[in-house]
Amino acid sequence: MERKNAWKSYTEADLAKLEAFSAAYRAFLDAGKTERECVAESVRIAKEKGFADMSAVTSVKPGDRLYLNWMNKSIMLFVVGSEPLETGMNILGAHIDSPRIDVKQNPLYEDTDLAYLDTHYYGGIKKYQWVARPLALHGVVAKKDGSVVPVTIGEADGDPVFCISDLLPHLAQEQMKKDAAKVVEGEALDLIIGGRPLADEEKDAVKAGVLKLLQEKGIEEEDFISAELEIVPAGKARDMGLDRSMILAYGHDDRVCAYPSMRAVIDFEGTPERTLCAVLTDKEEIGSVGATGMDSMFFENAVAELCALRGEEGELALRRCLRNSRMLSSDVSAGFDPLYASAFEKKNSAYLGRGLCFNKYTGARGKSGSSDANAEYVAEIRRVMDEANVAYQFSELGRVDLGGGGTIAFCCAKYGMNVIDAGVAVLSMHAPFEIISKADLYEAYKGYCAFLK
Repeated sequence: MERKNAWKSYTEADLAKLEAFSAAYRAFLDAGKTERECVAESVRIAKEKGFADMSAVTSVKPGDRLYLNWMNKSIMLFVVGSEPLETGMNILGAHIDSPRIDVKQNPLYEDTDLAYLDTHYYGGIKKYQWVARPLALHGVVAKKDGSVVPVTIGEADGDPVFCISDLLPHLAQEQMKKDAAKVVEGEALDLIIGGRPLADEEKDAVKAGVLKLLQEKGIEEEDFISAELEIVPAGKARDMGLDRSMILAYGHDDRVCAYPSMRAVIDFEGTPERTLCAVLTDKEEIGSVGATGMDSMFFENAVAELCALRGEEGELALRRCLRNSRMLSSDVSAGFDPLYASAFEKKNSAYLGRGLCFNKYTGARGKSGSSDANAEYVAEIRRVMDEANVAYQFSELGRVDLGGGGTIAFCCAKYGMNVIDAGVAVLSMHAPFEIISKADLYEAYKGYCAFLK
């Protein structure tokens, strides 16, 4: 069934709210180009709205607003409900990591009077898209004395930027014969960071010049071993189109769902019946693994701590809470692109401007690895969205035999809770700059708010 374009139903008041929310989202994107930066910005916003650090409280009561910062890479936000936690929570879950290029642990080297950082890409990228464009360096350098040096270079107006070089077309005859996956190899994604030799240095003089600049900031070469440095596209999120109907930015996947999920919980007023939760997590792009990924125990442990703070201690209370919870796995879907129509099945595609997108299942080829939502839960979600006048659509991720993808839904479905994917359609997903519709962003926020209530 074809859904109407959400733009057609907006009043002037609706458009004003949409533009204000879009502007706030662009600011969030600019402040959070890494998972660490997203967590820091989320904590700042939560504190402004009266949320307290859950690790610093000894008990909670209905109406309390709490956040839990996990290793500065994942965050959970709660609004405590009047009902016991055993009755379950309403959960919005999204991820705040995005495809990028990471700096290796022993990265700095010189070759023919140029200094480089050796890299390893993170998540599913088309490697050729990352060359010959301005790049920025974000992250932290952790030193042996316990101090942590934040790094952000390439975003301020006066900053230098960085680049990965590409081969000129005049000499690229052999390169252009390669499969697109091999046009640029992973080992060729090294970042140029310097080209000026240090005076009086005979060997690796350019590298020595870079090290001198780093040492002025208190960073030694060995400190790269305990650094987390991410290479991301330089530049701000921008309105796109003559009508400013879209946003072009790095990291829509999945911050376009993470931000409205966070805001839906933070903006909730009063005391809900069921406890509300937003979980913004790391490592989804590489399988939700590791101590800060959704498939770790940090989510379950945090809920157990909340149960204890409510006086509902015990394994059974925790299990009942998780089992009885309902969740929207807030993740993006592939927007239909008419320039690549053969990759999609039109009747079951997500379209820009038609609202919040639900995927009953994801996975790949035969639903492999998917979390397939129950029909009864889908019907309940339809009722909630219709009653709240939310524009929404249902879709799949491309043609059946062509590909697919995954989300964090399976990580929570294992507890027996009802979960469905609900997010925003994206064009050029996983590219350095992705495209979304402001209408879909706004309808996602409205839909998440309706779900929480």
